[in-house]
Amino acid sequence: MASSLKIAAVFATMNRAATALDCVRALARQTRPPDWVIVADNVSTDETVACLEHLRDLPFELTVRRMPENRGNAGGVMVVMDEAFAQGADAVWILDDDSWPREKALEAMLEGPWDPNMVRHPLQIDPGSGKFTWPLQITDGLGGWKLVWSEAELPEGPRIRSRISWTGALLPRQVRDVVGAVHGDLFIRGEDEDYPWRIEQAGCPQEAIRAAVLDHPGPTDVVHWQFLGKSFFFERGLADWKLYYKVRNMVWLKRRQVGNTRAATVALTYALASCRIDGPNRLWLIGIAIRDGWRGHLGKWEGHP
Repeated sequence: MASSLKIAAVFATMNRAATALDCVRALARQTRPPDWVIVADNVSTDETVACLEHLRDLPFELTVRRMPENRGNAGGVMVVMDEAFAQGADAVWILDDDSWPREKALEAMLEGPWDPNMVRHPLQIDPGSGKFTWPLQITDGLGGWKLVWSEAELPEGPRIRSRISWTGALLPRQVRDVVGAVHGDLFIRGEDEDYPWRIEQAGCPQEAIRAAVLDHPGPTDVVHWQFLGKSFFFERGLADWKLYYKVRNMVWLKRRQVGNTRAATVALTYALASCRIDGPNRLWLIGIAIRDGWRGHLGKWEGHP
């Protein structure tokens, strides 16, 4: 029975004490709380660790895993996810520190028969707009997929077949055993595409649970365009280090997914879009990111502040 499963919620954080506390408190308010919450702290220099470790009277066991170095969201989640499964979790709930599940989220994802090969996830809602944090890919009923931006666009039914879900994903042990660990060297802005793609390649389906909702603020200025039949999203004004990881990891992933020719085309298109949207001043940075992604030079960027 799904209700008897052992569930661990995991997320990574760094220097975001109030945000991380809000996430843990949202987990404590769950009508069906997780059994463990394991937080990877990426060498915070503020009061994040102290605030988390001083929480009391929680309905779960809270562990703050102090990382020896900053490994970004990917490396942090990799470590605490591995720890959760080593402790006996039947499934791991993957969160961000700024994603706050509403009270019935976990209970709703555990309702009904449990399929150990199915990855379930809540709807992610941007509290500011009321729309999805990121557009959700769902089945179009014709053997393909379509993007939807709000709950009003969803088909009827409590469960909707979806794909490429990361934040909020409830990952069963059996799926993790097939797919393997998160690729920690992606650091940030890559694990959220790489791991769901690997889940799909392993033949494990994904579904959105209508009654499960996760409040998760989204980007404020996103440009959406289509190229080669695919949708791309560009965030205006990203910090240099965020733009670097976005481009580097995209190039690395596209080479694995679609081969060298299409990966090179996508990289060139992204560079041109960046020049048009944000100006040409950072083409040097995009060039470095494309080079590193093409060579598979991952890990923390030496230019990271």
